[in-house]
Amino acid sequence: MTRAVCPGSFDPVTHGHLDVIERTARIVDAVVVAVGTNISKNALFRPDERVEMLAEECAQWSNVEVTLFEGLLVDFCAANDIDIISKGLRAADLGYELQMAQMNRQLTGVDTLFLPTAPQWAFVSSSLVREVATLGGDVTSFLPGRIAARTMERVASRHTGATSDM
Repeated sequence: MTRAVCPGSFDPVTHGHLDVIERTARIVDAVVVAVGTNISKNALFRPDERVEMLAEECAQWSNVEVTLFEGLLVDFCAANDIDIISKGLRAADLGYELQMAQMNRQLTGVDTLFLPTAPQWAFVSSSLVREVATLGGDVTSFLPGRIAARTMERVASRHTGATSDM
């Protein structure tokens, strides 16, 4: 049985992420969506919230599971009998992602499958979505409905909290 991991922070999960997960699920027998637990200062959602949202969105694919992970991705792969790392690839990411894929292969022999990002999502990233939402922009076309609503609620609650602290 071929197992792949789709790793990321997914903060928040975008249509582009879901496109890569769905396409990976059509190629392999099982997909593990691995949500990194490292929280950046700019994180919008806690790791457990991201797992919850992803699990809801990925429920439509019977061969996809969602879990947290920390540490080296290749160690996670070895511990979970995962053969392939699957990643969406935007043009700007090529150099860094290729270097990471080669390092992962050298460390453990795990291969990386790059799926070109669907053109309609090629410019979308979670960090850009967070920035636009924080500045009051409409991000609903980049996120599934429930996630867009939660994102806007979270941004609004942070703004409310920020103004009450002044």
